[in-house]
Amino acid sequence: MRHVWILNHYALEPSGAGGTRHFHLAEYLEGHGWKATIIAASVELNSGRQRLASHESARIDWFDGVRFLWVRTPAYEGNGAGRMLNMLAYTVMALLRRTTRDLPPPDVVIGSSVHPFAGVAGALLARRFKVPFVFEVRDLWPQTLVDIGRLRERSLMAWTLRKLEVWLYRRAARIIVLLPRASEYIAALGIPGQRVVWIPNGVKLSLFPRTESPGDSRSREEFTLMYFGAHGQANGLQNVLEAMAQVQSCSPAGQRIRLRMIGDGALKKALVSRAAQLRLQNVSFEPAVPKSQIPRLAAEADAFVITVLDLPKLYHYGISMNKLFDYLAAERPIIIASNAGNNPVADAGAGLTVEPDVPSALAEAIMSLARLPHEERERMGRAGRAYAEKNHDFRHLSGRLAAVLDDVVEGYS
Repeated sequence: MRHVWILNHYALEPSGAGGTRHFHLAEYLEGHGWKATIIAASVELNSGRQRLASHESARIDWFDGVRFLWVRTPAYEGNGAGRMLNMLAYTVMALLRRTTRDLPPPDVVIGSSVHPFAGVAGALLARRFKVPFVFEVRDLWPQTLVDIGRLRERSLMAWTLRKLEVWLYRRAARIIVLLPRASEYIAALGIPGQRVVWIPNGVKLSLFPRTESPGDSRSREEFTLMYFGAHGQANGLQNVLEAMAQVQSCSPAGQRIRLRMIGDGALKKALVSRAAQLRLQNVSFEPAVPKSQIPRLAAEADAFVITVLDLPKLYHYGISMNKLFDYLAAERPIIIASNAGNNPVADAGAGLTVEPDVPSALAEAIMSLARLPHEERERMGRAGRAYAEKNHDFRHLSGRLAAVLDDVVEGYS
């Protein structure tokens, strides 16, 4: 059995509220001859929960046969200096020899963004153990920060991050990308295209048993729209609230439509405040829930909504959000507001697409979907499930990852 270390600062155990990509990939890797250890920060991203006791600098936990190594990082609030300190602390702790001394030595090390410092730690650990380094790019840093306005293009920080980004690409034996067109971005930096492999986000389909959709909503009191996931800057949720205000004003058809927003994030308080300003009676905010509870909640929905900001330069390379594949697996129609370089909802025939940042268009799509015959919404839900089964089942994606790992080991000298 070969061993792979996966460095993901924000990795979650299966009971966490958020994406569990690496846990589910690791679950299935063993069937392909690989045992994974996930090295993650002790402070949970969205909740700020500290997993370690005060006397612990690191701890190994096991979840359904998958080993997690938590390394101590400091708590923080917001996206300022505290978060940067948290990132650097993770990198330093991961590199300390005493932190990883109880782990089996790796045959490959994967460093996974969203921030590049986890990639740096992965590259340096791979060099220490004289094994291949694989860089997984979940967000294009610093391009994402530039495009959402949190970093100036010509700033020293942007220049530094770009140098670091290229160093990681050149250092990696393979580059795994989640966005379907990210290879275009990387190729423009002079990196050979054959070193880039697309392995998108996915879903563990066994968590989402096939269920009947709610009965024909024309005979029911409410039509339940649902959003679950992060409440952050990139999620465009203010547009959803503005759309729901327009839905609320449509009497009587709009009066039975309700939106449940389930999750947490930096903008949740601001969103709750905005909903109060709009006097929304048709929106409820609920806390984040463990991943294991998502299928049960999803079964209570008539439809889902997902929004992407109008950032054509950034989203030219595509989207691959965890929640989108959960939505598809849950077998309900989806309304997506996006002009990204790919559109799984449209590809699957699983719902309606509107332009981003246009609340009126989103409101009309919500009303239109609620008016559709129950049988048509069921057809959309089944199409989404079939698309997820074919393209985004973690059982299959883990096989693609194992093939990458086998290839880099066999080609390493």
